[in-house]
Amino acid sequence: MVTGRLRVVFVKIHLYLGLWLGLLFVMLGLTGTVIAWRDELDALLNPALLTASAEVPMPVAPATVQAVAERLQADPHYGRPTLLMLPCAPHEVFIAWYPLKGTPNAGRSRQVMVDPVTLAVKGERVWGEPGLSRPLLLPTLFQLHHYLLAGETGRTILGITGMLLLILVIGGVVLWWPKLKPRAVLNAFRISHGGSWSRFNYSLHRTAGIFAAPVLATMAFSGWYLDLPKWVTPIVASVMTVSPPGKPASAAAPAGTPLLGMAQAVSTAQALYPAALVTRVSFPRKAGDPFEVRLRQPGEVRQGSGATRLWLDAHTGKRLGVRDPMDAPAGDTFLNWMYPLHTGEAFGLAGRAFISVFGVVPLMFAATGVLIWWKRRRGHRRHVVRTMERAGGAKGAKGVKVVREEAVEV
Repeated sequence: MVTGRLRVVFVKIHLYLGLWLGLLFVMLGLTGTVIAWRDELDALLNPALLTASAEVPMPVAPATVQAVAERLQADPHYGRPTLLMLPCAPHEVFIAWYPLKGTPNAGRSRQVMVDPVTLAVKGERVWGEPGLSRPLLLPTLFQLHHYLLAGETGRTILGITGMLLLILVIGGVVLWWPKLKPRAVLNAFRISHGGSWSRFNYSLHRTAGIFAAPVLATMAFSGWYLDLPKWVTPIVASVMTVSPPGKPASAAAPAGTPLLGMAQAVSTAQALYPAALVTRVSFPRKAGDPFEVRLRQPGEVRQGSGATRLWLDAHTGKRLGVRDPMDAPAGDTFLNWMYPLHTGEAFGLAGRAFISVFGVVPLMFAATGVLIWWKRRRGHRRHVVRTMERAGGAKGAKGVKVVREEAVEV
């Protein structure tokens, strides 16, 4: 229980953070509701772009991956991509990613979709380019949620917003904390009406807040980490073991030595992890860069593209290193949970459905919070006026100051 001036501090922090950042919290919640189903909705809106002409056996054969890579590299309009996303389901297509030179904002890349059956290019789009057309709608919502459509600047703003939301939630829990008496504890968990809509609004905000606090805190912390990992990782590393950043380098090779074939890279990954699904392959971009293969092992908490990373020498295919979430130190395991918790995929379809429903909760808290503030503000003003009328002069001014200090919930 918090009393006195300390309560005033927590009230003001909770109030001002809620008022200043309320609309941003609401936007993040509503866009999160939609992008929890981003891949499904994107494919539904753009079947000609994102749906294969026929079902493809899973996992995709290394020869098919090689054929797609050669198809793109042979065409001067495309060339070698920096990243190739493999189909993870029988109806999906290959997606090749290319950097956009001279792009002012981060998060924008050229995507080229290739049919896994016919090897035909189905189309392309700029991922991160804002727009309301079918191909750009879901990427735009994703960029709004993660970058505010403002590149790294927007990402930094959202990372700080996640940190402030965490403070807002902690402050709300402190203000909610009741006296350790049975009646007070019972009332703290009760939504009451008593013939007064303002009482109902206040109790709804207070009681719903304590039940939503664990989820809100998780979303806030995970969002803070996903947008500003360089801020959060050292905090986690101070109490748990976290693997050092970076990736291994390929051995030096004579000029003109050809790169490892895609089929060999995928085959090597499948041989090392026969039960896993290869989901992505990143090509070397400069001398010394390795191939990076992303896999999803059975039982991984990240159920989309997986979190297993395997690095192979760019020329020999020798295994250079691996980051295996199934055999990771405590700090890595903790951080590996952040994205799946944030999207809900850690708990499958049920988790994603929960996140979709929970996305409207910030709107409810924003509405009830503004109503509480407005009612208290009007009441405070009436109190000030009455005090000034009763007092007057310097004494009245002093009374107004006292009233302002005591109105801790305005």
